[in-house]
Amino acid sequence: MSDPIRDWHRLAGGTVLLDGFHALKHALRFGAEVPVAVTADRHAALALADELAPDVRDTLDALLNEVPRETYASLVPRPHPTAVAALAVRPSREANLRALAHSPRSAPVVVLDQPRNLGNAGAVIRLAAGFGATGVVTTGTLDPWHPTVVRGGAGLHFATAVERLDVDELPRGPLFALDPEGEDIRGVKLPDDAVLAFGSERSGLSAELRARTDHLVALPMRPQVSSYNLATSVAMTLYHWSATGGAAAS
Repeated sequence: MSDPIRDWHRLAGGTVLLDGFHALKHALRFGAEVPVAVTADRHAALALADELAPDVRDTLDALLNEVPRETYASLVPRPHPTAVAALAVRPSREANLRALAHSPRSAPVVVLDQPRNLGNAGAVIRLAAGFGATGVVTTGTLDPWHPTVVRGGAGLHFATAVERLDVDELPRGPLFALDPEGEDIRGVKLPDDAVLAFGSERSGLSAELRARTDHLVALPMRPQVSSYNLATSVAMTLYHWSATGGAAAS
């Protein structure tokens, strides 16, 4: 019989940490391969599944191994209130790149240009998955599969293609970049194959990405308000795309 703790230590270096019940639930819904999952309270975890995720309840029943709370806490950087954690196999880069490059696309690709905040990146991935975006690409040094990003994304990295690329490697398609000097987005229809680029929280768009941009667009903003949170900007832009005929509206 397999030993979940031994398996955990053997696999931890090369897999994705799913931190909490909701991350595991979402990952399973979107086809993640999960070789090991643990909980400090199996009864409570399955009760959550009965209430919130009956579609994956049987899978969780077969997958979850109960371990002492101290053991569970030793496996994760910060114990989650649901006392559930799992390790998942990261989707292949090749498969993600194929998804990003597929043409014609039925939904935009979101690009975070040199982002800095791990939590914001995770929130954007969660948004992109919710709207059915083709994927989320980061440029720069932030790893979009960092455990903090995955935690912020609630396991929804497995619902969309998430990769880090250089600007010259971005998927094809008309590139719309958000910038205060751009055209009011309310007068623009964003095509399904758009690449939607958002600058970093501190310095905006990089010169390299700005040079690649086809259209600058701006979100409506009251005078003297300096900026929106990155995830808020992405949410407003994807909502505009869906509300003006995008695939997510169907």
